[in-house]
Amino acid sequence: MSWEDDAMRITLLTVPDCHSTPVIEERLARALEGRDADVERIEVGDPEEAIRLGMAGSPTVLINGVDPFAEPGAPASLSCRLYRGSDGRVEGAPSIADLRRALDEADPC
Repeated sequence: MSWEDDAMRITLLTVPDCHSTPVIEERLARALEGRDADVERIEVGDPEEAIRLGMAGSPTVLINGVDPFAEPGAPASLSCRLYRGSDGRVEGAPSIADLRRALDEADPC
């Protein structure tokens, strides 16, 4: 599939050996069930690349180039990222429900 088709573009930015990578990959796969999406995983190894890609910690999920979980003013970072779920819990990856909500907002069809 090419980026030009109608599929949603998902980019998963991680640092090497991020312990949250398997969690986000599994949750993202479940959140995407039934959706047409191109998913690309990029392992980021230096601060300049993190800035260029808009990585706010690992893992960062970009939906059509936008980080729906971004905190306003948060700098680019190669650090571990924490997500506060709608239930108030803090985890190393967004919940499946929060990912589905972000996907729905990016592609309401």
